Amino acid sequence: MPKSTNLRSWIGAAAILSMACGPVLAAEAGKTGPSEVVFLAQLLVLMLTGRLLGEAMQRIGQPSVMGHLLGGIVLGPSLLGLFLPDLQQALFPAAKEQMAMIDAVSQFGILLLLLLTGMETDLKLVRKVGKAALSISLTGVAVPFACGVALGWFMPESLLPDAQKRLLTALFLGTALSISSIKIVAAVVREMNFTRRNLGQIIVSSAILEDTIGWVIIAVIFSLAGAGTIDFASVGKSVIGTVIFLIASFTIGRRIVSYMIRWANDTFQSEFPVITTILVIMGAMALTTHFIGVHTVLGAFIAGVLIGESPILTKHIDEQLRGMIVAFFMPVFFGMAGLHTDLTILTDPHLLLLACGLIAIASLGKFTGAFIGAEIGGLHHREALALACGMNARGSTEVIVATIGLSMGALSQNLFTMIVAMAFVTTMAMPPMLRWALSRVPMSKAEKKRLEREEFEEKGFVSNVERILLAVDDSANGRFAARLAGFIAGRQGAPTTVLPLEQNGKSTKVPAKAAPAQDADAIKSTDVVKAAADSTRSSDDGDAALSPVAITVLTHDKSTEDAVVREAEKGYDLLFVGKNAMRAKSGFDAEVTRVVTAFGGPTALVIGLDAHLDDPQQFPMNILVPVAGTDVSRRAAEVAITIACACECPITALYVANTAAGDRQRGRSTREQERAIVREIVEMADHYGVKVKTATHSHVSPDKAIVAAAKKGKQNLIIMGVNRRPGDTLFFGDTAAAVMEHAQTSLVLVAS
Repeated sequence: MPKSTNLRSWIGAAAILSMACGPVLAAEAGKTGPSEVVFLAQLLVLMLTGRLLGEAMQRIGQPSVMGHLLGGIVLGPSLLGLFLPDLQQALFPAAKEQMAMIDAVSQFGILLLLLLTGMETDLKLVRKVGKAALSISLTGVAVPFACGVALGWFMPESLLPDAQKRLLTALFLGTALSISSIKIVAAVVREMNFTRRNLGQIIVSSAILEDTIGWVIIAVIFSLAGAGTIDFASVGKSVIGTVIFLIASFTIGRRIVSYMIRWANDTFQSEFPVITTILVIMGAMALTTHFIGVHTVLGAFIAGVLIGESPILTKHIDEQLRGMIVAFFMPVFFGMAGLHTDLTILTDPHLLLLACGLIAIASLGKFTGAFIGAEIGGLHHREALALACGMNARGSTEVIVATIGLSMGALSQNLFTMIVAMAFVTTMAMPPMLRWALSRVPMSKAEKKRLEREEFEEKGFVSNVERILLAVDDSANGRFAARLAGFIAGRQGAPTTVLPLEQNGKSTKVPAKAAPAQDADAIKSTDVVKAAADSTRSSDDGDAALSPVAITVLTHDKSTEDAVVREAEKGYDLLFVGKNAMRAKSGFDAEVTRVVTAFGGPTALVIGLDAHLDDPQQFPMNILVPVAGTDVSRRAAEVAITIACACECPITALYVANTAAGDRQRGRSTREQERAIVREIVEMADHYGVKVKTATHSHVSPDKAIVAAAKKGKQNLIIMGVNRRPGDTLFFGDTAAAVMEHAQTSLVLVAS
């Protein structure tokens, strides 16, 4: 059955369900006091209708959030109330006690929506295109804001909630006309695969800055709501409080939020502790902004920005939180906004004309402001045109602003409906306009090269490492492993946890209540990994240092393998292992085997020799990485290239072709395969800005080729990808075993 038929069936079922519930809801509405049955029915109908109409919108190329808003309009006085008023009143009775229940969910939904918007705010992206984005956001806000204030100042008194609060209404109207919806803009840019294009980044960054500016403006305007006129003392208090709050948030607040998320993730054993921590942070910051006299939405938005920058906000945590917001709170909030929208007022020609004028002024003001800012920011005409088209989407942001204004008494019901209509029309018009404009923007060679590099990193292994576990002792080999792990951590900014291992038969376990500083062995390993990470921790252009990598020493009173099992559940992407006497007669040391088995994920086993043990922190490296075109060899090559990039050391990629001398056809096929595999590694190195040498050995076993190549090329570190073989022992195949036995160099086995 076609998808469109299924969708129509679901919509029909939803309509039948709503009508079937009518008599039951009418009976409940006749009772005194709020009804839980009516409340549950409201949530059910809003979620179902919003989901179905959101799906329909998405299938015609529109943002799904517009379907949520349309769902509320359909269920409200604009449609259901017009044709089935009794059913509409039974489902959404006007009793204050009943409305308070669903309004509470809606108001909490506002905070969660701003939290999610903040989490999607990429400050690194803003810094990258800061000049252009700043000019666009300033003019893109200033011009439509001025238009909105002027419109509000000369608006007929019949549209004002209170003639004495004209200034407040004008300010709110100016704000509603000036802010672009980051969610809508980002969604359309992402849909067109323009997220990583230069222009796409500028569009999204400008929307981010506009959102930030807009919520600060809303916070200040909120302080005027009580008096309705400008009280300079009140405004000054709000502005100063907002500035102090923002400074504190992006300095000490950033560290506190990151620490709280990491602490909750590492300490609690119950389910979803990070989700609870995120909600607590959001609530605390929202209350803070309320106490300094500004709106709670600013606190929720800034909380989202700080949470989104947390280095261990893993994808599954983000998806868990996003799922609840998108599936439940978004349909309820935007559905409630639609319920408050009465489009029947537009049957009045006078109000319809005013609404059309509002849409025209909003579109012209935003287009003009964004275009001027783009010209100032140095964009070409075609780029400025596309940007101006993209910034005209209001969508969810304007609906939130209008809802706040309505609840504060700054907007009348008619004016609220007109703003919602403006948001709906501009958002529906933006995607086709932006698609048309973006299709006319050419791509430069430099931009194409950058996109290829970023596409590679998105699919790579090291580029997706978010957190590292370092299991080491205080031996020279442990410090060498710490150095290599530090290079990876510094490249990715990945928080690293140091897990002390046994050394020379003596346990280095730290008592659970002991401070990390009391374990000298762990501190030495921590110093090594921190120094290596800091040496590579610089921005892409090298002009500014990035924040240091967080290094944590694990304190535990259990066995090493129990500690690893517990840590593995907290979301690590790579385990580095290095200790004295890594190898035993039967293979690997027993503790190494237990640690690797307990972790169960990607592992790098470090076996240092000769000079790397004499001076594990400083001795230069010359890397050899065998490649075979397999996933494990590509993973090892990426690790090797990352380390080579960090320490600026030479690297050679070795391809071993073991072909039969008399089989020419097979030889030609192998040579073609060889060239493709080597070319892939060279391209990978180019993405990191590393020059890699290539070598080939034919008609010899892989282990002998690797050992001979390392000796001939004077490489002192071999990094090779391996797969663990089944069994109780730690065994990675005959080739790895032979290289371990015969190679006179340091060795890193990158195991899947």
